Formats: sequence, C-alpha cells, structure tokens
Amino acid sequence: MSGAPRSAGRVVRNVVAALILVPLAVIIIAFAVANRQIVTVSLDPFSAEHPAASLTLPLFALIIVLLIVGVVIGGLAAWLRQAKWRRTARLLEREVDELRAEIDGFKQTVAGGSGAPGAVEPPERLRLQAPIR
Repeated sequence: MSGAPRSAGRVVRNVVAALILVPLAVIIIAFAVANRQIVTVSLDPFSAEHPAASLTLPLFALIIVLLIVGVVIGGLAAWLRQAKWRRTARLLEREVDELRAEIDGFKQTVAGGSGAPGAVEPPERLRLQAPIR
C-alpha cells in the first residue's frame, strides 16, 4: 500500500517536469535557430583590430554558455553563503547523537534495577503522604 502514493507522486512530478521542460526546450531550440550568426568576442581591451585573445562562435552558443556560467557562479555563491548553516547542522547532529547515547545509558541503568544514578530518598518533608479517609 505504501508504494502506490509514492509512485503516484513520482508520476505527477514527471508530468510537471515534462510540462515545464518541453516548452523550455522548444524555446531554446527556436532561440538557437534564430541566432545562428557568428560573433567574435574580443578579450583584449587594448587592440580592437588585432586582439591577442578572441573567440568566434555562434551567438546562441555564447549566450547559452554565459547563462550556464552565471548559474554555476550563483550556485557556488549560495553554497558558500550557507556554509555556516551546514556547519551548525553538523554540530547539532553530533550533539543529538551524544544526547541519544546518554539517554540510552540512563535507560540501561534504570532497566538494570539500580534506579537513576546517584538517586537518593527525598527528605521527609517532600514525601507524599497517604490520603486521609
């Protein structure tokens, strides 16, 4: 029974992905066909006529490469900004593991019949009295 909702969710996710990715692919292909002209990108700011470093490629390829580079740089910046949260999560996971081990130790001590470690009888004034009839 538990497999059916998961597979249904996966099917819905695949349909939604297809509804987004197919039109996006059509737009990218149309963009590539419309921008096939060759452009030269000069990386030399001092000589426009004879650049020391230049790159000649179709315009759509240049734009797609620049978009990919922008996504990678943005992802890297987000990953670096979240470093303190990942570090905090690792620290808290370690602390939770230590506390669970401590709780397991207490459970074993109590299950052994010795009571809580260092348990003492409460003073007389703190003991509950039997109800008076």
